[in-house]
Amino acid sequence: MSKQPAPAPSTVQTVPTAPGTATASAGAASPASPLPADLAAALKRDAAGLVAAVVQQYDTNEVLMLGWMDDEALHRTMTTGRVTFYSRSRQEYWRKGDTSGHVQWVKSVAMDCDGDALLVRVDQVGAACHTGTRTCFDGRELDVTAAQAG
Repeated sequence: MSKQPAPAPSTVQTVPTAPGTATASAGAASPASPLPADLAAALKRDAAGLVAAVVQQYDTNEVLMLGWMDDEALHRTMTTGRVTFYSRSRQEYWRKGDTSGHVQWVKSVAMDCDGDALLVRVDQVGAACHTGTRTCFDGRELDVTAAQAG
């Protein structure tokens, strides 16, 4: 894990003006973003500069976990083949599996229609959850009362 300062809330957005160029305007992306300008401009981050990343097993569609990414974590995920998150509690980047051996190999990354969530499809090795379960949702079902359509 590499210690990094917390991502600063961003106040500037890069807007593509021509291939390879960008100008600053009010919004969410940082002008120093390592992401392509069009992707950086499309992402809608929270006040801490983070985007939710839902992690899913690529071949079974099993939802494994939820993590948080800033531009750097997303860039690392897209370019290294391993999932990198930003830890809100430890305020540092962490690559899934570096300490546990439970690696997430990236198969694909998609952004939702609003730009405020990512879907990271992976090949999960071992448990995805820090508790040792296959997913962070195993055994954690909530009682739901559903009304029938009528």
